[in-house]
Amino acid sequence: MNQIAPRRFHPGRIVLLLVVAILAFLLLAPTAVQPVAWKPAPAPSLSQGPFAENQKLKALQPVGARDIDGPEALLLEDGQLITGLHDGRVIQTSLDGQSLKVLVNTGGRPLGLARHPDGRLIIADAIKGLLALDRQGQLQTLSTAANGLAFGFTDDVAVDAAGRYAYFSDATSRWGYGHDGEAVIEHGGDGRLLRYDFQSGNTEVLLEHLEFANGIALGPDEAYVLVNETGAYRISRYWLKGEQAGNHDLFIDNLPGLPDNLSFNGQGRFWVALYAPRNALLDGTAAYPFVRKMLVRAMTVVPKPVEKRGFVLGLDTQGRVIANLQDGSRGNYSPITTVREYGDTLYLGSLSASHMARMPLQDALAP
Repeated sequence: MNQIAPRRFHPGRIVLLLVVAILAFLLLAPTAVQPVAWKPAPAPSLSQGPFAENQKLKALQPVGARDIDGPEALLLEDGQLITGLHDGRVIQTSLDGQSLKVLVNTGGRPLGLARHPDGRLIIADAIKGLLALDRQGQLQTLSTAANGLAFGFTDDVAVDAAGRYAYFSDATSRWGYGHDGEAVIEHGGDGRLLRYDFQSGNTEVLLEHLEFANGIALGPDEAYVLVNETGAYRISRYWLKGEQAGNHDLFIDNLPGLPDNLSFNGQGRFWVALYAPRNALLDGTAAYPFVRKMLVRAMTVVPKPVEKRGFVLGLDTQGRVIANLQDGSRGNYSPITTVREYGDTLYLGSLSASHMARMPLQDALAP
């Protein structure tokens, strides 16, 4: 009796089938991302010039509570740090981390904090919108939409000295929190700079078509407000006073990384937290929407190509670089998404780290 030999799969055929399956996934898998073609300027050098690599952030010291998840926003008041966490809590912690008090749980993701002159804590919550927490612990929703379009990703906030306006950002009206990668790759220009009027309760759109509107800071004499455009590697400026009032321009362009939060020390210095350095693959495929759509599909199964590097820039009021702080060594504190100057210390926060950090200001400004 003849026996039929078992069918054997040739290794080469298996490899071919895998290649076909991967290609089919990259070409055909459903995705809501619709990339828009654009052409970024060549990335500045990190080997020489004003953005040359260094390890100035290597000596960062942990500060405040430990084992917390994503201390993104950052305020220092009366020797206590206030920050918002991934689980929705806004906490107050002593600098030594020995005490921790929960001020509120927004039920969303608090990303930006500012103190109103009347004592209220103004919160930019990625999910819940623009909120206010009074001294009695009562949480109020101030704004969730502008011009009939709901906020998709409320990001950062600054309040003017008179307490009349809150300037804040809607990073993207199309994508929600947690989809920053999709929004940046899509480059759809659906971010907005907004202004909330505490007297009327109205929300006004100051700028639209921004590329992932992120950090917010009022400039000297509140003559202008700056907004980071993470997806375009730049900081835009909207003029509030003077002959240019109502107009906008670029404060600084072609940054070496993705700008996240932004702060002003009130005395001539802005601090910019860079989430990560520019990515050659992302820049190189900017003009090819079809290829970028394949990248989006790939990132659903493989890690995002984001370099883990601590990166902070100091700028003067003319947009010139006056401080370049980095650390690309193993175990560095990153991504740094918030940096604020208080007294003789620079404080840093992170969207995903488990603690906050600080360094002496004199070290940050040293040549």
